[in-house]
Amino acid sequence: MEKYQKELDKWFKDNGWPYWSPHEILARLFEEGGEFARLVNHVYGPKKKKLEEVEQDVEEEIGDIIYTLICYANSNNINLDDAIRKSMDKVVNRDAKRF
Repeated sequence: MEKYQKELDKWFKDNGWPYWSPHEILARLFEEGGEFARLVNHVYGPKKKKLEEVEQDVEEEIGDIIYTLICYANSNNINLDDAIRKSMDKVVNRDAKRF
């Protein structure tokens, strides 16, 4: 993730763009999460897509969520490699004999 964090940060700096505030990024994250949820519901749930709705791609929607998380992490000096490592270690240890 460090590679993408650096790439995005360079792009923002090269263009002179500030990151949004944490509140704005959180709102964007929930918006993107909602688009992902809607798509999953269209594919696997009872609510099928209307013919006039734009075609969506699961991979792209997940990418939008990751992009938004990178923006949040960069604006708050969070290393996403460290963050995912902590989460993975926690889950692996906590759930070692759970399932």
